[in-house]
Amino acid sequence: MTSTTSPTVTLPTEVNVINVGLPLFKDSVLDQGANAVQVDWRIPGGGDANVVDSLGRLFGPHGKTIDDANSEVVRRLNEGVPMLTSVDRAGAVIPNFSGRQILHCGPAIAWENMVNPLQRSIQAVIVSEGWAQNVSDAAQMAASGEVTLLAANEYSTVVPMATAVGPSAPVYIVSNEAGSTVAYSTVNQGSGDVPWFGVDSDSAIERLRFLNDSVGPVLGEAIESKGPIDIFSLAAQGVAMGDDVHMRVQATTNLFLRDLLGPLVASTHDDAADVGFFLSGNHLMFLNIAMAAAKSLVMWAGEVQNSSVVTTMSRNGTTYGIRLPGHDDRWFLAPSPPVKDALYYPGQAPDTSAPDIGDSAVLELVGLGGPAAANSPAVAGFLGGRMSDAIAATRNMEQICVGESSRFRLPILDFVGTPVGVDVRRVVEQGITPAVNTGIVHISDGSGQVGAGVAYAPMECFVQAVADLDARLG
Repeated sequence: MTSTTSPTVTLPTEVNVINVGLPLFKDSVLDQGANAVQVDWRIPGGGDANVVDSLGRLFGPHGKTIDDANSEVVRRLNEGVPMLTSVDRAGAVIPNFSGRQILHCGPAIAWENMVNPLQRSIQAVIVSEGWAQNVSDAAQMAASGEVTLLAANEYSTVVPMATAVGPSAPVYIVSNEAGSTVAYSTVNQGSGDVPWFGVDSDSAIERLRFLNDSVGPVLGEAIESKGPIDIFSLAAQGVAMGDDVHMRVQATTNLFLRDLLGPLVASTHDDAADVGFFLSGNHLMFLNIAMAAAKSLVMWAGEVQNSSVVTTMSRNGTTYGIRLPGHDDRWFLAPSPPVKDALYYPGQAPDTSAPDIGDSAVLELVGLGGPAAANSPAVAGFLGGRMSDAIAATRNMEQICVGESSRFRLPILDFVGTPVGVDVRRVVEQGITPAVNTGIVHISDGSGQVGAGVAYAPMECFVQAVADLDARLG
């Protein structure tokens, strides 16, 4: 008989593991002293067969059409130059806005479905406009339909947090000449007892009157004297100085006030000194200006057909909505989520916090806010306290964006441009939704801001948008 010898099996002396799935397995390998890398992978579309089919068509047969459209959208977001030209009364400059109308943050919503902070903000505006004597009467007017409530986004306007806008409110006018678009935003109300934080006290109403009668006219006079201001030139400098130009805008605000210092000092308005003290103490002042600039660009980008890049992302505290280019009459809605990764004021917690609210998420669509987190120590404080956490937030946005900003550069990452152009296909495929840096207001008692944190957009909006785009192209 012929004997056979079994081959010798030599086991490797070192194993390097790539783990796809539960991190528990990666942790076990590491605990044994071996090398392991975790791959953060999710089943596309949550494994829903219809969603996967839609993604297959949008990345496959329709991919070239969409990619070409997306390139044009990113070009417009990068090449548009938003210029702050003036400040004027909302009722005088916003098209089709006058009489007893109020603009509010987020998608359109009926009074009875609004969260308490937004209702309080609207009540404060109604009283400041002189349509009611007190907030109780104001609430009755809003509930009865005597005052028409409209979504600001549908009137070329964006407002932060729970802001509401009456015809007497001063608004920034921002022009993007390349796209012939004009956008508007309110003058920031500052901190303390203010309606944009859901406060309707006497002092909050008085703040609105001060803005209407004093701050608006003084700012308008100063900007007219200075001449048009390149908003994103200032924002780009602010990003390099640690701003994300959403949660933190101190550096950019200081740059803006520096440019206006001469005209403000020269003002002959009776309240110029009071306005100066107010502006110097308002570290969030530039937020609204940046929002209007972003709105002017996404309006231009919104004219492109067949794109999968989000051009509206907004919340009213009840619903969260997004819109796609070439289809601006259609909102894709889901419940507004809670704000996570939050830091709270003493005595406050998630159960005292309103859901995510405001139009400021428009900034995340143009490369600011979450996309710029990597270079902001202030934002890092909300994400774990380390710069690596902030860098990870920017890297997550890179995975769901189709382009890179040509003007907002991150020194900490060798001056790479911030991610720009949130692609609904990538969001649904990767299972990563945009992170939005934001403040938090009290859910019910009208006490105002209770903290700040990061809100993550609900996936449902993006799944709806993917299905709709697939149907339109199909």
